Amino acid sequence: MKQPNIARAGVVLAGAALAALVGPGVRANAVTVEFPQVPTMAHGGLCGTTIRTWADIGPAWPGRAILNMRALPVIGIGDGDYPLAPLCDVHTTVDWRNTTTGAVGRYEDTIVTGLYGSIQYSLFQDTGPGHVEVTVTTDAASIPAHGWFEVPAPAAPPA
Repeated sequence: MKQPNIARAGVVLAGAALAALVGPGVRANAVTVEFPQVPTMAHGGLCGTTIRTWADIGPAWPGRAILNMRALPVIGIGDGDYPLAPLCDVHTTVDWRNTTTGAVGRYEDTIVTGLYGSIQYSLFQDTGPGHVEVTVTTDAASIPAHGWFEVPAPAAPPA
């Protein structure tokens, strides 16, 4: 079965790309804000999972946030060759609105999950500085979640 190797490579490559993008030592100043989890059904059989979402913010990327999504292990029966080890998917959307500036945006992706959960899906969002409210939904039966976070403004230039 080749899928676990592909998933593992995706996690390693995503982690390396994020580390190269934000640089060493930046994580120490970053803040992680986790939103309530979203229990949801998934496609690919009679599957259910829970979606975790969170934002990473910090002074290294003012006016921006990294939105993250990850599914917990799937529960259910799949319709593939291994019904007791289902591989299911659910399209997940994080809609955000900066109430300070009025900016709006969306981060969406199809999360594939199995017995060990999913890889982490992450993307920078140009939210602008201020108070950002989010709503997390899926394209299957679910309980949406709402959360918020504060994005720092750029530092003032030295006088």
